[in-house]
Amino acid sequence: MQLHIIESGNFKLDGGAMFGVVPKSIWQRTNPADNNNQIDLAARCLLVETNDQLILVDTGMGDKQSEKFFSHYGLWGDYSLEKSILEKGFHPDQITDVLLTHLHFDHVGGAVLRTPKGQLKPRFKNAKYWTSKEHWNWAMNPNLREKASFLEENLIPLKESGQLYFINANTRFPFELRYFDGHTEKQVLPLIPYHGKKIFFTGDLIPTAGHLPIPYVMSFDMRPLLTLEEKSNFLEEALKNDYLLFFEHDAHNELISLKQTEKGIRLNQSFRLNEYFE
Repeated sequence: MQLHIIESGNFKLDGGAMFGVVPKSIWQRTNPADNNNQIDLAARCLLVETNDQLILVDTGMGDKQSEKFFSHYGLWGDYSLEKSILEKGFHPDQITDVLLTHLHFDHVGGAVLRTPKGQLKPRFKNAKYWTSKEHWNWAMNPNLREKASFLEENLIPLKESGQLYFINANTRFPFELRYFDGHTEKQVLPLIPYHGKKIFFTGDLIPTAGHLPIPYVMSFDMRPLLTLEEKSNFLEEALKNDYLLFFEHDAHNELISLKQTEKGIRLNQSFRLNEYFE
């Protein structure tokens, strides 16, 4: 197995929304805000290469939305999903599977493209797109608070193409899948064995290293008290078993190890994935 970092694009979100009840005077120490109170974020995906599969974990925002839509998210940098895949020596048509941790637009937007004729179709024509049936149903019948994160143009083309699959007991990936319900219903995150270590793809359970303290929970979470419990339990497991955390949204920390401190479990060391495993 080989892992490849796929940078699908950087963006910004309001720091207050990203840290919920935590005061700005505290969260800005790790995630400094700009003049619009927005913090730097990544949409860092992961490509898992095996002998017979090429599995992409999440797809970022994509590029099919309007200029007005993207103006709210302060896009920065020159990364793109397809460019990053090509730079790693692969073609989008080689992707066999796309694991969608959940269906919010910043995780699934790149799964669908808009053709020059304005048609919407799956970006990876030979891939199976995977999510949980429970989360799909949740996204198809969204609550008013979360509705803006589930966009039909990201979801319906997957279903209509016949490329949408639901994870079940017989689904086989070369890694373990963990489910979390605090951020949204049945967010699914991979725990990947790699060169004698285990790497956890943090998704929106722990968006950045600045979110390691247990009470630091996003305003976007549907069940924040459950997030507290899920994050606490997982971090204890991760510390005990020496897991590495891979951040999808931390623009400045790609992979970290953990340590126990007087204030709780915190960042120990930060690495580049390829440098750690070279």
